Amino acid sequence: MSVKQEANGRRSVQVEFEVPGTPEEVWQAIATGPGISSWFVPAEIEERDGKPVAMKLQFGPGIEIRAALTAWDPPRMFAGQGEVYGGSPPIATEWRVEARTGGMCLVRIVHSLFASTDDWDNQLEGAKSGWAGFLEILRLYLTHFRGQRSAIMQIASPVAGPDAETWETLTTALGVKGVSVGQRWTTPAGVSPLGGVVELVTEDPYDALLRLDKPGPGIVALGAVTYPGGQSMVAMNLYLYGDRAAAAVARETPRWQAWFQERFPMPTKLSKSE
Repeated sequence: MSVKQEANGRRSVQVEFEVPGTPEEVWQAIATGPGISSWFVPAEIEERDGKPVAMKLQFGPGIEIRAALTAWDPPRMFAGQGEVYGGSPPIATEWRVEARTGGMCLVRIVHSLFASTDDWDNQLEGAKSGWAGFLEILRLYLTHFRGQRSAIMQIASPVAGPDAETWETLTTALGVKGVSVGQRWTTPAGVSPLGGVVELVTEDPYDALLRLDKPGPGIVALGAVTYPGGQSMVAMNLYLYGDRAAAAVARETPRWQAWFQERFPMPTKLSKSE
């Protein structure tokens, strides 16, 4: 386990990664509503009397997480305390941005809680591992689409089968199966047209990132995952950039919703992934 333990009961995990951009550009991407929405999930920064007081993240219909902001020092750091699930102690999160040479910045994320036992270490480990795919999207966004207007489509459907079977169905249907990183890719005939370059494909976890030039500049994130508690999901996030992004997402969303409903119909009985 990578959980750091301190004498006062604080337990924490840390993620560090480098991204291109100045501290101000990186701050815009990680600490503003439009910026966060460009690579993560739809986000909003609540203000009171001109001061940021909370961050709201929309992970799907009816799935909103709100974190109270406890520190705010642009463009260097901010911190918050998020909502708690499963009865764990409150989990605090801190983001720091440090300038590096060559037009790069180091971003550090620390998740922490106070506990006298290791009962909640899995919560911390889960918070840490959950960032991997999204931080790759952040890198792509800052490398290729920094500062552009954006719009996002989120689709997540419950499935009853094992993740490997779901991933096989998804990648085969979209023409991603067998395509290597760096190769060009396009959706097959009969699928709403998307095309671009494969940036990431992995089966541990089941994730893929595709940088788009059709129907416009953007990123597609694909995944198949089983969450704690046993519910399996298949997911697709479509991030489009530029002045036409919102209109394109509005046009594409019903098409992709219908496509997912056809290939991944709602299970009559939800079951755990095997």
